[in-house]
Amino acid sequence: MKVLVINAGSSSLKYQFIDMDSETVLAKGLCERIGIGGHITHKTGDKVIEKDLEFPTHKEAFQAVVDCLTKGEGAVISDAKEISAIGHRVVQGGEAYSQSTLITDEVLQAAIDYSEIAPLHNPPIIVAIKACQEVFSKDVPMVAVFDTSFHQTMPEKAYMFGVPYEYYEKYHVRKYGYHGTSHKYVSERLAQILGKDPSELKIVTCHLGNGSSITAVDSGKSVDTSMGLTPLDGVLMGTRSGSVDPSAVTFLAEKEHMSIQEVNDMLNKRSGYLGVSGVTSDDRDLRAAALAGNHRAALAGEMQRYQIKKLVGAYAAAMGGLDAVIFTGGIGEHSADCRRDVCSNMEFFGIQLDEAKNAANNGDEELISTADSKVQVWVIPTNEELAIARDTKRIVEGLGK
Repeated sequence: MKVLVINAGSSSLKYQFIDMDSETVLAKGLCERIGIGGHITHKTGDKVIEKDLEFPTHKEAFQAVVDCLTKGEGAVISDAKEISAIGHRVVQGGEAYSQSTLITDEVLQAAIDYSEIAPLHNPPIIVAIKACQEVFSKDVPMVAVFDTSFHQTMPEKAYMFGVPYEYYEKYHVRKYGYHGTSHKYVSERLAQILGKDPSELKIVTCHLGNGSSITAVDSGKSVDTSMGLTPLDGVLMGTRSGSVDPSAVTFLAEKEHMSIQEVNDMLNKRSGYLGVSGVTSDDRDLRAAALAGNHRAALAGEMQRYQIKKLVGAYAAAMGGLDAVIFTGGIGEHSADCRRDVCSNMEFFGIQLDEAKNAANNGDEELISTADSKVQVWVIPTNEELAIARDTKRIVEGLGK
């Protein structure tokens, strides 16, 4: 079975084409500037093909993907009919979907309904799915893999907010969590590495990138996570504030005469690394500025790492133990400094980092704690595309049963 995995945004479309018999990536690429021009980068093996094209909508971008997969020097199949199924990353599935599911009109409507909760993410994904349906035959099954599904195992005490209960009943206001596909993948991968059943392990997974979230995975299930109703909650991120006292928000809105939309933009787009440092939202640039003596850049990094450290401790307490901490995502995989700071002075807690292994690791799958560390610390590169493809394969294969 060959599966096309799609991760769409409002003006972009990332894709991977995977042969699921061997779980080999046959091709991958990115369509950019949808609606404002158009550019595609298509990679297969050592070949990289780039073209400027016109992408008025996602439909033209999907057609370009088909052309690259089937024609010219980047072709890996002779006909689009060789695409067995398509898996779409969908950010918000709400309480309706605790697992990935075949896309139907009902599923699309649910994604539309939950756009209120994920206004930056769900709408462009829905547009992309509809465009994909126009380009591909109706015989090609499509699957929605939700970022929120993995977290639907959280107990009520973990996902409810302390606001009037009627708002949960009327508007479904609660913690949903995000990055679920990544948290699920790396926690299952660790169980596989250790030769254990997921039910035997208590793990804290740290998905750290421009958006970051921490999750407590007990017996293979998410029992708590740092992101909330939206991906804004939790630890400090690239441009997102993370958790803030709600009264600080209303205080600033009054003082600065900000509208609700302006407050939302401030918290989502002008806060985090960027807001604290005043320099950048990129972790690499932030660390460079900190090394150059920029106090605010150093402070932004310290704030995030301190917050992650607190959550590791809190989630261990919530689970009644801890077997391993996993670092993944762009920062988690490539920032030895971040991993070192989070794990520093945690010997009392059973965490002893191997400083040499940690310093040398730049994204390799590796145990980076000492041999006698009671809690193991791992770097495990995430592979959300493969996780989406696996779910898509499982669901499509189940259709004939």
